[in-house]
Amino acid sequence: MTANGNDLAWLTISEARSLIARRQVSPVELVRAVLGQIERLEPTLNCFITRCDEQALAAARAAEATLAGGGEVGPLHGIPIAVKDNIETAGIRSTAGSKILADYVPREDAPAWARLRAAGAIMVGKTNLHEFGFGTTTINPHYGPTRNPWNPEHVPGGSSGGSAAAVAAGMALGALGTDAGGSVRIPGALCGIVGLKQTHGRVPTRGAMRGGNPTRDHIGPLARTVEDTALLLAVMSGHDPRDPTSRDVAGPPETLGGGTDLRGLRVGVPRDYYFALVDGPVEAAVRAAIGQLETLGATVREVRLPDHDVLMDGVDAIRAEALVDHEHWLRTRPGDYGEETLLRLLPLQFILANDHAKALRARRLLLERYTAVWREVDVLAGPTVPVVAPSIAAAEAKRIMVNGKPHGAGMLSQITRPCNYTGLPAISVPCGFVDGLPVGLMLVGRPFDERTLLHAAHAYERSTSWHERRPAV
Repeated sequence: MTANGNDLAWLTISEARSLIARRQVSPVELVRAVLGQIERLEPTLNCFITRCDEQALAAARAAEATLAGGGEVGPLHGIPIAVKDNIETAGIRSTAGSKILADYVPREDAPAWARLRAAGAIMVGKTNLHEFGFGTTTINPHYGPTRNPWNPEHVPGGSSGGSAAAVAAGMALGALGTDAGGSVRIPGALCGIVGLKQTHGRVPTRGAMRGGNPTRDHIGPLARTVEDTALLLAVMSGHDPRDPTSRDVAGPPETLGGGTDLRGLRVGVPRDYYFALVDGPVEAAVRAAIGQLETLGATVREVRLPDHDVLMDGVDAIRAEALVDHEHWLRTRPGDYGEETLLRLLPLQFILANDHAKALRARRLLLERYTAVWREVDVLAGPTVPVVAPSIAAAEAKRIMVNGKPHGAGMLSQITRPCNYTGLPAISVPCGFVDGLPVGLMLVGRPFDERTLLHAAHAYERSTSWHERRPAV
């Protein structure tokens, strides 16, 4: 590996930390390379709401000085990271992609980011998102749309589209997103990188701003490899006594083995729901990926999740949680919302307490269906998103075509949402391309069994080369 700036911007986190540890690359060189990539591509892709060039360079110089002085360094020392703009960062504005919070500057970091920063990570900027995280395209009415690096006329997915596009384009080595309905995994899949949503409660969600989804939201990592997401997850994980959703459980693995042997792993392919609405070419790529898991030694079988579609309809009223954060602004500042977000929030006022109670019961029944499946298999496999990234024009017109029929942008989260209602861990890994746009394979695991989930995803990744491709931009 040379010290060429363009090469440095495409390092994985694991590669970069090794080069920094061996003093072959300095944190300043690495951060300059990433900032150079941002300078070149940001006018096209619009990944960032706030850039932190000066702060990042200052942090890189401090990291270099620590190395020169023989000081103690963390596992992410000098690694450039992007942070979604609905995650609080002390002293740096955090807008949640909204006009309402355009000037909000938090006084403390969200624990997830604080832990990465303590491990040596350097923030290069706050990334664009769907307003308040309420959507799947990152077409933002206040800060403009983020564009997909594989084709800038297409969306990157959402709501963490800025984070995913930045990693896919070499504008960060890793990033943080949030995921209340698929918002890490969807853009991960559509941008051709890895997106991980861990078990609910493993990483504190305190500091994830104003999404209003306390029982569904997660702060999760995006990176170019499964190994990198595992490292980011390990650093972020741990109990937070100030976060009532946080769980005190054993940590996930920080490093993964190098093998691709999946003998003994039982993979379930759901007959219900997961493949009900999937575009034909995407389904073909995903089923080929599942076949690759079998080639690596896994036992693959179909499984049933009875009543899954009905129960997903039943849990929908849980969305009323969002009113906790937005009721005041809906009364006092309705004109400051984008139209799409406003139309999403206003109907929630008509969800009754009885409806919400029924939704909680449906959630319990849904989780029971998955609990029964874990007696038969270790992970589930299916598509992450039913289609490849739609064009911005198609998303705005709500005419995303699936097998010749038009759908709205909400269908992009059709397959990812169940894991948010159940809290189950899930990961999206690149598994192919259709018309030059990436396809994602989603694996779902048992609660707090990220070890098995990451092992399966890592083995698949190492046996393919999809993750090594770079977008032409």
